[in-house]
Amino acid sequence: MDLQLKGKRALIAGGSMGIGKAVAEGLAAEGVDVAIVGRTRETAEALATGIAATHGVRAIASTCDTGIDASVAAMVADVAERLGGIDIVVNCAAEPAGQKKPPSTAELDHAHLDRHMNVKVMGYLRVAQGAMPHMVGAGWGRIINVSGTGMYRPGDTAGAIRNAGVVALTKNLAHDLAGTGVTTSVVHPGMTRTEKVDAMLEARAAAAGRSFDEELGVLAGATLNGVLPDARDMANIIVFLASPLSSAINGEVITATGGRPGVIAY
Repeated sequence: MDLQLKGKRALIAGGSMGIGKAVAEGLAAEGVDVAIVGRTRETAEALATGIAATHGVRAIASTCDTGIDASVAAMVADVAERLGGIDIVVNCAAEPAGQKKPPSTAELDHAHLDRHMNVKVMGYLRVAQGAMPHMVGAGWGRIINVSGTGMYRPGDTAGAIRNAGVVALTKNLAHDLAGTGVTTSVVHPGMTRTEKVDAMLEARAAAAGRSFDEELGVLAGATLNGVLPDARDMANIIVFLASPLSSAINGEVITATGGRPGVIAY
């Protein structure tokens, strides 16, 4: 299937590792010129160099802290100038959730919540606001916001609030951009194999005296598919949503978990 993406230009915020990295590679494989945005220039530049060499597209690196207005504005201007425009935004940048038990609502530190909301929800808004004029002016665009299934369950107040905020933001963007040719969507990954998750599993295995595969099997066994999705699985979904073929999807949420047992979500 031709996704009709060749020659498009994508900005991937949080694109230097994990799901964002897989998205950058997936889009480049479809002929998309990509801007890999991260906090560490060396990591983003190394990935961009490798993608350009492998896929023969333009791949650039730009640094940004999505929690700061001026940093986002400068990054978007840099990307638009160097790529000649922006057609696709994929927002992945977020404050790391960490592997410790999240604080309860009573224990939740306001600064902790502020940080998560500012970097993720406000960060996604900042990037979208910066890129929207380029898309609207061209009469076409895609904004895909990566959130998470923590929205659907209690136990992590900050995580649930920030992910619900991403959905509300995305739906409002779809409403406000109606008729412009720009569509929006949310992808909710469940537990997904990335570099950080593999490192977590290695640590758990060592602490419990088990193998990596045994620890991985515990998480995989919690899905209906019996396989833990990885970053490439999420990227496949996002690459389709970034394409012209996804035009019927706008302001909607796609949940990708490998199958959650015992849940009916509306």
